[in-house]
Amino acid sequence: MDWIYIALLAVAGFLIGGAYTLWKSMKLVAILLVVGAVLAGAGAVAWWLSTP
Repeated sequence: MDWIYIALLAVAGFLIGGAYTLWKSMKLVAILLVVGAVLAGAGAVAWWLSTP
């Protein structure tokens, strides 16, 4: 199950890219994407630290 935190980091990167793209036109959606990216990144780190 080592691929799960890698997938979560990929999702976080995808969300950051979307937030960067949408920042000038839709700031609220961009902020929501950043929040999702932070949650995905935190989940990836938590998953990585919890695996033996």
